[in-house]
Amino acid sequence: MTDLAQESKLEIREAPTRALEILKNVGPGMILAGSIVGSGELIATTRTGAEAHFDFLWLIILGCIIKVFAQIELGRYAITNGKTTLAALNEVPGPVLRMAVGNRMIRANWIIWYWCLMFFSILGQQGGIVGGVGQAMAISIPITDEGKAYNEYVAQKITLDVSRAELANLARNAPASEKEALDEKIAHLHVQLKKIGDIPKAKDDVYWSLILTLAAIFLLVWGKFTFIERFSVFLVAAFTLITIANLFALQSYDKWAVTMVELKRGLSFGFPEGNQALVTALATFGIIGVGASELLAYPYWCLEKGYGKYVGKKDDSEGWIRRAKGWMKVMHWDSWGAMLVYTFCTIAFYLLGAAVLGRSNLIPEGSEMIQTLSAMYQPVFGAFAQNLFLFGAFAVLFSTFYVAIAAQGRLVVDVAKVTGVAKLDEAGRLRGLKWMGVVLPSLSVLCYVFFPSPVILVLISGSMQAIMLPIIGFAVLYFRYKKCDHRLKPGKLWDFFLWLSCAGFLIVGAYQTYAKLFQ
Repeated sequence: MTDLAQESKLEIREAPTRALEILKNVGPGMILAGSIVGSGELIATTRTGAEAHFDFLWLIILGCIIKVFAQIELGRYAITNGKTTLAALNEVPGPVLRMAVGNRMIRANWIIWYWCLMFFSILGQQGGIVGGVGQAMAISIPITDEGKAYNEYVAQKITLDVSRAELANLARNAPASEKEALDEKIAHLHVQLKKIGDIPKAKDDVYWSLILTLAAIFLLVWGKFTFIERFSVFLVAAFTLITIANLFALQSYDKWAVTMVELKRGLSFGFPEGNQALVTALATFGIIGVGASELLAYPYWCLEKGYGKYVGKKDDSEGWIRRAKGWMKVMHWDSWGAMLVYTFCTIAFYLLGAAVLGRSNLIPEGSEMIQTLSAMYQPVFGAFAQNLFLFGAFAVLFSTFYVAIAAQGRLVVDVAKVTGVAKLDEAGRLRGLKWMGVVLPSLSVLCYVFFPSPVILVLISGSMQAIMLPIIGFAVLYFRYKKCDHRLKPGKLWDFFLWLSCAGFLIVGAYQTYAKLFQ
């Protein structure tokens, strides 16, 4: 037996069967959660709540749940065949472009080419995210005097907006004897808002974005899978708990509490008035829960966790089938467990956005995004809200930036290998990852430097990913019916939900394509 075969045999491992042992072997799903909560939940979901109020709660929940079936199907193919996502997608039927470059033949099918287009939008998304972290730090620790003045201006403006919304809520239900006095107070706040005027935007957020990008580069070049996994879990868990506590505490305030009538409306499959809220919601659909980029990245994390090598090279033995089924069960626990975490978190952010931002007519955008989002915490935490939110925003946004760039680096290196651009062994792949840890964060932050509008950058990527979803749906159906080992085929109920998932992908992708081309 060769040394390589001996090493491969030693890596084969039986899957755990007890719940506690299974939980010790999960991890890829929590890495996804770490990359999801920032752009999808904190930015896009709250923006959707602010625009659509409670009407799209059903769409947000659906967007979190239905993608898991496609996620698991991609993971199934990876760990049973030992192939990365892009290598698998490059085998899907369809137009293929071949070209000779020197003595190498480059081969990439239509899905790989669209992924390349989507990848550039993802760089913009990550630029928006690191810009959001920069905003949080600029508010906490302004570098220039202009930055301090701008922070005071935005904080005062948002406080007046929230106060005006509180009075408007009271005025709607107040008796006639009190309504006149409340209207006078609202008019007074209008006057105060006009008085504060506008102050030119400072550059502190850009300076901090550059500093934080250097920190991310250091972590990406130095960090390994276990560090990425633990770092993501810690940061996401900390802010998720704060957000959920805030939502429950909000119920004790009559003017901000989420009522059963509003929840019922949000779950009634209705649509708000106007087209803009729908466009925003469908862009959000592309990145909440497991977005298109996370769907593609998930198998890479599964392979790095070891699921594929533990199963071993595919053969006809009963042992291989047993190991494949066992490690797929671990993957199911990992995927569904992460889904529960980020779905609960997504609902919390959406309800906060609808309850506070929607009622206050505050739309998070531009350089005021972070301070606007902090308004969701003001009714409960008061003056301390901003500091609390700044910690949370830094935690989830930096975690998202770090994890997402780590994932995209793996895909970029892999696409070079899959298409034949470069011949990479394991050592070459690791060197490529180090380089991507420098190049990708640098390109991302430049997107924010030249276009400092985080929400727009995130939503553009969301639209591109929403269009990618039906392509992924087509691919997973191809894997399920043409490439799945007959001994591992799922049941009819699973197939029903997989088709339902792909149908949802098609609807969202078709609408986004229509909206971008004809509206």
